[in-house]
Amino acid sequence: MALTKERKAELVKKFGKNEKDTGSVQVQVALLTEQIKALTAHLKKNHKDAASKRGLMILVGQRRSLLDYLVRTDREAYLKLIVELGLRK
Repeated sequence: MALTKERKAELVKKFGKNEKDTGSVQVQVALLTEQIKALTAHLKKNHKDAASKRGLMILVGQRRSLLDYLVRTDREAYLKLIVELGLRK
């Protein structure tokens, strides 16, 4: 379920300012979105896995907090990011 190094590097390169920019909000949201997608697929097969469901809710909350911060600080970047990731407002 964990992201591979190659996939992480690809996301960092796409959403970050450079290859080393792992701390920007856009990169963090993109990485969390990939983890959420993987956990969602896992939970569709294993719907009784309560620990994974709890982990998923934690990740969704973290992503929501980061997106709220991005709206407050840079609305244009927020709008661009949700379109690229296919997220709802």
